[in-house]
Amino acid sequence: MKIAIGSDKSGFSAKEAIKAWLQNTGVEFDDLGTVDLEHVHPYYEVANTVAPLVQKGEYDRAVLICGTGAGMCVVSNKFKGVYAVACEGVYSAKMARAINNANILCMGGWIVGPEMAVEMTRTFLATDWCQDLEDWRAANMHKFAVQVSAIEDSIYGK
Repeated sequence: MKIAIGSDKSGFSAKEAIKAWLQNTGVEFDDLGTVDLEHVHPYYEVANTVAPLVQKGEYDRAVLICGTGAGMCVVSNKFKGVYAVACEGVYSAKMARAINNANILCMGGWIVGPEMAVEMTRTFLATDWCQDLEDWRAANMHKFAVQVSAIEDSIYGK
């Protein structure tokens, strides 16, 4: 699995904690900004860099951190096939993957501390779509995916 991570100034310390954890676990990743506090990138630039790369399949998943997670989420979801969810805890990060098949985890550096950010990322990366769901719920999630794809096609084309 190849991961992209990025943040603005507000998410920088959480991103750095996630980077350290990723390095220790051997997960392949690239830091696509902000890389230091002397050269800060706003959330919309970082999300606009990362989301198209997830869309193209260059990265399997991404983790983006701004002040609340909402800004990164809004920009990321402008790209067909990108499913970004702003989460505030481990459970929502797990369910974003299991139920929504999210491929970008967004979180807020003003909301979660670095340790929680690492745990949310660990859970997000360890969870598969439909993992631990009842059969009937998993079947509904597959129907959901078909419907979402049709909605995207009607907006963006095939």
